[in-house]
Amino acid sequence: MTTIVLPYMLDFYPLQDEDNTRIHQFYASLREGKLTTTKCKDCGGLFWPPRVACPGCNSDQFEWVELPDEGELYAFTAMLLGAPLGMEKDVPFVLGMVQLDGTEFKVLSRIGNTKYEDCSLGMRVKLETYELEDGRVWFRFVPAD
Repeated sequence: MTTIVLPYMLDFYPLQDEDNTRIHQFYASLREGKLTTTKCKDCGGLFWPPRVACPGCNSDQFEWVELPDEGELYAFTAMLLGAPLGMEKDVPFVLGMVQLDGTEFKVLSRIGNTKYEDCSLGMRVKLETYELEDGRVWFRFVPAD
């Protein structure tokens, strides 16, 4: 797992433990290199991103399920200007929608270890998890080859 510096103020979930978020299992799974999400125990709805309340039946009873760690690039763009605070030094970088294998989910993610001109629709990508300098964890996708 690599370490990446990211300003604290840019993270919507700065505290990833059980005392601070009901989706703490999502972060625990990322630490194990797994992408997970929630499935409603009452109606069976499967959702991305992970939820704490079911939009279908309003239940708060969920189980955690593992998602595929590979997919294909469905759409992509380059961040050339106006990067979020703290990411200015990374410009240019690629953002993409990844269609996860065997699911209906398209996950918005940074596409690492590649340049915009080397990307193509349908390009195979795989999950990469990484630790932030302050000990938190996050994910991105990188070329599968």
